[in-house]
Amino acid sequence: MAKTEQVLLLEPPTELRFKGPFTDVISADLKLTNPSDKRVCFKVKTTAPKRYCVRPNSGILEPKASITVAVMLQPFEYDATEKSNKHKFMVQTLFAPEGPINQEQLWKEVSPENLMDSKLKCVFEMPESEVPESKIPRPVETAVKPSGSDSDVKKLMEDFKKLQTEISQLKTENNQLKEDGVRLRKVAVSETVHSTPISTTPTKSTQATGLVLPPMVYLIAALILGLLIGKLVL
Repeated sequence: MAKTEQVLLLEPPTELRFKGPFTDVISADLKLTNPSDKRVCFKVKTTAPKRYCVRPNSGILEPKASITVAVMLQPFEYDATEKSNKHKFMVQTLFAPEGPINQEQLWKEVSPENLMDSKLKCVFEMPESEVPESKIPRPVETAVKPSGSDSDVKKLMEDFKKLQTEISQLKTENNQLKEDGVRLRKVAVSETVHSTPISTTPTKSTQATGLVLPPMVYLIAALILGLLIGKLVL
């Protein structure tokens, strides 16, 4: 047997939207309109009765009349990572019989073939500025090197190699200076030994002016002073 088409007009027709934040009760309106010439009984059901409060959740609509049903969503912690909301609503209707009506008894005794229904899904909307950052799903980011990093590293390596070369050259020059100093000291000692006469008696000038140091001592002192100055410069 074919199902009876819904007689009421629903606005919105297919879904109820609830706009967050959901820290307080959020209400969505569902308007029911009876375009027929008969009275219509209606009842609003949900798959999550503990999460919603519906006022009124049942009643009788007179011909050509309308009613607004308030669907109130209770506060809860919103999770943006949920792909979809599984809550559903159903509006069941039937044509009212003549005379006085006991709605509770009527809904218990109604035959399924006399029932009409419409289903609506629930949609939760959270303003972007209100969504906690930790709840926003983010795509996996691929690490990207900043532009110019390769050239900067290459330049640093070149500067480092130049410094190593300069240090090596300075070490070579320092060793050469040390060798020259040793060679000059040997030459000076040799020349001093051959050119300075040995005298056991002091001369008159020595007696008059005091102790006179040999030239070798001055040469050695000059060499030592030169080495010290070279180290300070390096």
